Amino acid sequence: MRIKRIIIGSDHAGFVLKEILKDYLIKKGIKIKDVGTYSNDSCDYPDFAFKVAKAISENKYKRGILICKTGIGNSIVANRFKGVRAALCYNLKAVRLSRQHNDANILVLGAEFVKIPLAKRMVKLWLDTPFLKGRHKRRLNKIKAIEECYVSK
Repeated sequence: MRIKRIIIGSDHAGFVLKEILKDYLIKKGIKIKDVGTYSNDSCDYPDFAFKVAKAISENKYKRGILICKTGIGNSIVANRFKGVRAALCYNLKAVRLSRQHNDANILVLGAEFVKIPLAKRMVKLWLDTPFLKGRHKRRLNKIKAIEECYVSK
């Protein structure tokens, strides 16, 4: 893993998985910025998706992880930010392609659908998989052009 630090956030439904992934990443030598939540108490996923996506958009972190029950809400919030490419993934192939083709900078997981052993494998693959560039870079440039017209920071 080349990434040295990660920002991570979850709502109450993703809390347990977030805590397990934090420990996993720390053991791999990655520094973690945890923006919450810090318990299983009911809370609102947009608050945490906002914090992670804002930090990525402002280039304070290169990569982030978001976890909620399905991942859908976090994806919606995160992808509102300029420069954010949040990928909701439920399997290893989607993880690999999110990095190779889309240079995804936020991995979104749905704790209801991704169990712990798979989540660890997904995170490792996501961190280890490089962006392929080539024709995919051209497509990302088109996304950036769209953002310039329609997405505010």
